[in-house]
Amino acid sequence: MNFEQSIALRYLVSKKHIGFVSVISLISIVGVTIGVAALIVVLSVFNGFGELVTSILINFDPHIRVESPKQSTLASYQPLTEYALKQKEVTGLSPFVIGKAVIVSRNTNKVVNIKGIDDKQIASVSGLKDKIVLGAVAFDGNNKNGIVLGMTLADRLGAVVGDTISIVSLAGSEMALLQLGQPLIRRFHVVGIYESNNKDYDSYYAYIGLGAAQSLFNLEDRISGVEMRLTTIDDSEFFKIVLLNKFGAQYRVLTWYDLHRDLYSVMKIERWMAYIILCLIIGVASFNLLGSLTMSVIEKTRDIGILKSMGATDKNIVRIFMFEGIWVGVVGSLLGLGSGLLFVYIQAHYHIFPLDPTVYIIPSIPVQVNISDLVIVTLTALGLCSLAALYPAKRAAKLIPVEAIRWE
Repeated sequence: MNFEQSIALRYLVSKKHIGFVSVISLISIVGVTIGVAALIVVLSVFNGFGELVTSILINFDPHIRVESPKQSTLASYQPLTEYALKQKEVTGLSPFVIGKAVIVSRNTNKVVNIKGIDDKQIASVSGLKDKIVLGAVAFDGNNKNGIVLGMTLADRLGAVVGDTISIVSLAGSEMALLQLGQPLIRRFHVVGIYESNNKDYDSYYAYIGLGAAQSLFNLEDRISGVEMRLTTIDDSEFFKIVLLNKFGAQYRVLTWYDLHRDLYSVMKIERWMAYIILCLIIGVASFNLLGSLTMSVIEKTRDIGILKSMGATDKNIVRIFMFEGIWVGVVGSLLGLGSGLLFVYIQAHYHIFPLDPTVYIIPSIPVQVNISDLVIVTLTALGLCSLAALYPAKRAAKLIPVEAIRWE
């Protein structure tokens, strides 16, 4: 520890009596501690909910979805599928058809997304089969016109496994409105009910066989696209770039993040707003520090004059008061990190803030600590404290030694 750091630490803690300046410095440390701890806790909660949402979506959705600008036959995707299946990152691939239709039951009518899937390959790209709570995903034999409903949708329709429902395709609605034809209506019987823990899926998605979907939407042998699952979601963006470089604009490639970009954008905005608002706590503490150091410069005028007369340069004086501000940031950051991490640990293991299990799918508020958050929060606190110390340090350096000790 050099002499600037030693003097700064002495000014901060080695007081003969507790003065007004000391109280303000203590308040600054407490403010930094509270701000850092609050940031750690809040960012950990955002991380916990973000990880929960991602796990729910990823367990149900594909990692990569490839669509053609115009609906094409499966044969037109052959170059893509052959290339993808040769890559070590790809663990599964399945074609799909998707469109909107009206489900008609004895209780209500509802517009939903009907997705046609290959029941033999769907398990390799989606967790649909793992989320089945009643029945099964099987569209062969007598179940060619089978349909799998979400739990919320089935409840609203009043449908159970074995019931028959009608689906009105929007593909023929234009001709029906012009009275030039009849709307396309197909009857399906419920073969399964799933619960994905995602209300958007459970309320608005139903699954039928690939061939039945092609017939329902008048697609003949065309499909909407191909879905893939990779060894890890971390490869999604990289593999998307690989496919785009390989096939250019021939296909539209979407990752799991692209499929839910709106949701993640809102979550990111909320996270940044919380970060900015909580940084104001540290900012207030830094403002207190600025006042404390400014008064400290006035209080230590004689000491500054003596140091300068002994050969201390302006840079040495600046460093002394800068180090005093940095010490406040370091102490506050360490106490804040310790307090925040302790709170997160208690919440993770003892669930001091529980959630109603009849309403939520988790027993308590989730928390997760990222090392990057700890680094960013610490640097933010140190940066604001250093910035607050800059003005008092420069003011101290401008003192003239003779004027500083004239009346001493």
